[in-house]
Amino acid sequence: MSEHNVKLEWKRGSEQFTYDTYNRDHVLTFEGGAHVSASAAPAYRGNPALVNPEEGLVAALSSCHMLTFLAVAAKKRFIVDHYSDHAVGFLEKHHNGRLAITRVILRPRIEFSGPTLPNPTEIAELHERAHSGCFIANSVITEVTIESAP
Repeated sequence: MSEHNVKLEWKRGSEQFTYDTYNRDHVLTFEGGAHVSASAAPAYRGNPALVNPEEGLVAALSSCHMLTFLAVAAKKRFIVDHYSDHAVGFLEKHHNGRLAITRVILRPRIEFSGPTLPNPTEIAELHERAHSGCFIANSVITEVTIESAP
């Protein structure tokens, strides 16, 4: 259906190449030309000022859910004015004993306007359809839950 290419570049930046000394910083270049500086998570000697793969996975899940939610809402003729999320991913031991992002909690806050506002049941249905249609959520074994606004 489609292909998605990312170029990754890394270069050794120190004389020695040991676990304690090698540089974790690298650059991801996306098809449209966007460059993202990335590194390992700080717990793995990475640069805390840069995006790490764990954060990237959580961001991809959050972004995909939002984009799918907006599409579903638009098709139902609900007008979305604002969407924000504070997503959290948990790096834990998986049932097989390996470390993984085992679960992600999405906390979307959505503002609607227009002549017809969705009720709480309809909002829950929009989230369910968004979750089931999200390409990234369908690609991982990570448990993804959505916490609704109170």
